Amino acid sequence: MAVQHKVDTTYGLDVLKHSIQREEQVYRTRNPGSEEQFRRAKRCMPGGTTRSTVYYPPFPLTIERGSKGRVYDVDGHGYLNFVGEYSAGVYGHDDGMTRRVLDAIARHGTLLSGPTRHEDLLARLLCSRFGFEQVRFCNSGTEANLLALGLARNATARTGVLAFSGAYHGSSLVLMEGRDALNIPIDITLAEYNDIEGTRALIEANASELGAILVEPMLGAAGCIPAKTEFLQMLREMADKHAIVLIFDEVMTSRLGPAGLQGVVGVQADLTTLGKYIGGGFSMGALAGRRDLMARFDPASGDAYLPHGGTFNSNVASMIGGYIGLSDYFTEEEAVRLNARGDKLRKTLNEAARDLGVPVQATGRGSIMNLHLNDGDITHPSDLDVAGASEFKRLFHLHMLNRGIYVAARGMTTLNLNMHEAYIAAFEDEFSRFIELYGKDLAACVDGA
Repeated sequence: MAVQHKVDTTYGLDVLKHSIQREEQVYRTRNPGSEEQFRRAKRCMPGGTTRSTVYYPPFPLTIERGSKGRVYDVDGHGYLNFVGEYSAGVYGHDDGMTRRVLDAIARHGTLLSGPTRHEDLLARLLCSRFGFEQVRFCNSGTEANLLALGLARNATARTGVLAFSGAYHGSSLVLMEGRDALNIPIDITLAEYNDIEGTRALIEANASELGAILVEPMLGAAGCIPAKTEFLQMLREMADKHAIVLIFDEVMTSRLGPAGLQGVVGVQADLTTLGKYIGGGFSMGALAGRRDLMARFDPASGDAYLPHGGTFNSNVASMIGGYIGLSDYFTEEEAVRLNARGDKLRKTLNEAARDLGVPVQATGRGSIMNLHLNDGDITHPSDLDVAGASEFKRLFHLHMLNRGIYVAARGMTTLNLNMHEAYIAAFEDEFSRFIELYGKDLAACVDGA
């Protein structure tokens, strides 16, 4: 039976806030060890951690270990791991893979003071699988995006960059409102994501200054909002027309198909940035793309040469981990299987909410998704600005943690290779209980807005 909507935003919000307080008290009672560890950590680290992403009130869980598709906290609780290290943890916690990688690292050593065959093996694998012509390694997705912009601006002799409001390209390129304090000083023109004609007009008006177009094929941190294929096609067309370098930030989305998300949608970028899972569990970034552009990193390229150093750019651990992971675990076949499983889960969640008349939906593609308090079209971050959105996410987060399911505070969930059907069924069941319990109040927030 569908939930009857009660149009009273104040009442709905009050109920959600009261429920948050109740769940937070349960959370505090369950997790004294995490709370104490958080207090200790704050003495030497501002905020108790060196990653803003993993903080949430009243304090984050302190994770002790992982095994298969689960993580365990310092209080001894086990959780089905649907955070998946914010898409980097595609391998789950595979003891066999970890031992194999570490054994190989121990045999070869680290910090070997010169090129190794391991970087060549991984570079060949990435080029073959994703259709790249050449690859350059670095240490993170953030670094890969900075490297891509530097290359594009040098190659075109134009300093301007077109990017999109709500995008996240690493901690030095945050294009979200009110979160740009640490951004590098660079000339960025912001367009609206998925706005085909508006973006086309902006490119035409600024073409003589634009050296790069930087875009996520699916907005990640902004809420897993996929780009329309025709939107990406337009960017490709305009980049070709005005000799602008088109850069796809696939740090997160490269796992969404055997050849990345651009392989799924059929639109090829000039340069692609990678990171997260590419190192097989070790820190990693990469820039890949057209040979004529990448050639500028070749010391034999004369005056066009762009020196790019970095002690850990091709460190043995990341090269070995990445090669073993991609060649033997997250293969092309496994990428298809895992993303099909994610599509099925997202469909199930959306059907459950729709059947009960609850305005909650999961956006995303494949094995990465995000839950939102919204039952309309979501094509841009501004579509998520609804009453009760933050309360919904906080309540859902606490509800799931208190019941042994680890999800991100921002509503994001990802699947990993150790995510068995029973784990997914448990997530679906708990999601259904949540919307049955709070559906009326969630609906009131949206209907009364």
